Amino acid sequence: MKRSFPWHIVVFLAPAFLIYLVFSAWPLIDTLRLGFFSTNDNGSQTWAGLANYHSLLFDPLWSEGFWNAMKNNCKFFLVHMCIQNPLGLLLAALLSMRGVKFAKGYQTAIFLPTLLSVVIIGFIWQLILSPLWGVSEKLLGLVHLDSLFQPFLGQEETALYTLSAMSVWQFVGIPMMLIYAALIAIPDEIIEAAYVEGASAWRIFWTIRVPLILPTLGLTTILTFVGNFNAFDLIYSVKGALAGPNFSTDILGTYFYRAFFGYQSQIGSPTMGAAVATLMFLVILFGVGVYFYFIQRKLQRFSF
Repeated sequence: MKRSFPWHIVVFLAPAFLIYLVFSAWPLIDTLRLGFFSTNDNGSQTWAGLANYHSLLFDPLWSEGFWNAMKNNCKFFLVHMCIQNPLGLLLAALLSMRGVKFAKGYQTAIFLPTLLSVVIIGFIWQLILSPLWGVSEKLLGLVHLDSLFQPFLGQEETALYTLSAMSVWQFVGIPMMLIYAALIAIPDEIIEAAYVEGASAWRIFWTIRVPLILPTLGLTTILTFVGNFNAFDLIYSVKGALAGPNFSTDILGTYFYRAFFGYQSQIGSPTMGAAVATLMFLVILFGVGVYFYFIQRKLQRFSF
């Protein structure tokens, strides 16, 4: 019997496919195309080949800012990897334990900042950390640590790490909830059998629970990587497009903004901005590719 073509599937998928094509695929393809052109004083575009990428990587006029933004973005990511994800794992492990009172309330309180606007988060923390009217110095004084207070957002050495800590505070609820869902999905029979064999809670956590949630830990890692190398809004809302002081908080997102749209005395160039966006895309694509090729394949073999 000859099967008819499943037109109903095409009809249901067509709207989503068209939306994806118009708002995601086509802008990405056009950005990749635009990076191979240059813009002259008249605004017209001419073919430039790899000249824009050569300027970004090797011309001091562009490369100094680009490599500074790349270095800062790597620091931004490492802070999240070394603090946010382990903290999310710790919180998830504690909240998944039996007999924890008000566990749902704690989960809600920790996850709530994730739902707030980044602009609101940045404004609130600016008020808290302000040397003029902030409350952080007074709070440190209550525990006799006021000598440790500094203008954390105003110093080149501490500004980026302070913004990273603000981001960790806001988004730690995401890895916490993902890992918590994976922990409570582990069958109770496995844990009870380990207890019967005399294993301690610490050994059960590291030898049973953690290996069983490795796919979730890998997922949180790649989500953190993609999110951090796409970051822009927190830096922009707190430090502006110049990402001060002295570009010490500049990351790829803010560097792309200045390259594309321009800022103050810097003239924007859509073609150079497209080249920056393309390099950001390649960095993220490379990181995701490394994860799927080297890590995800091992996790799949481990699960079998």
